[in-house]
Amino acid sequence: MPDKLGDSLDRAVESAFTRPVPKSAQAQMKYLVKQFKGTKAAAQALGVTQRTVERYVVGKLKRPRKELAARMEREVKKRWQPQVRARAKKQAATTDGIVVSTRARFGFTAAPGTTDDARIRHITQALPPRWAQQLFDARDQGATEQQLLDIAAQGLGQMYFRDDGRRARDLMVEFTDVEEIEIEL
Repeated sequence: MPDKLGDSLDRAVESAFTRPVPKSAQAQMKYLVKQFKGTKAAAQALGVTQRTVERYVVGKLKRPRKELAARMEREVKKRWQPQVRARAKKQAATTDGIVVSTRARFGFTAAPGTTDDARIRHITQALPPRWAQQLFDARDQGATEQQLLDIAAQGLGQMYFRDDGRRARDLMVEFTDVEEIEIEL
């Protein structure tokens, strides 16, 4: 299954973390109990019993099953270093922008009578802060993967194919069959 753009955005922000995310099940559970302000809320968020959460906190249980381990890691990363996360997003959205590296099918149509059939291309392109802002805002508002891809396609079309408005102004870019996509801050 190809990488998802939303997951890649999350990994890019996580690369800005200044401290490592807790690794052990006990440390992760303790962190989640603290974040949720109690074992009951943590248990509800993870879909387990309150007693199970308590056993992980005191160290009686040490190895969660695969699904629970993935949920715990996802919930911890979602809440880990919120100020660092916000600062990284703000910097990308105001000054630095992002770099999109993708292997996908690109095609485009231009003026009547001219077309270029879609083909697989590998493109690495820096996108200015306005595109980073749009992607982060859409991700934070719960946009679907397709909506995120549409924003990325607009950005790649503008910066890569139209050279930020200096050529091919009427070019409409199609961005499909994403094989891989990676975002860097």
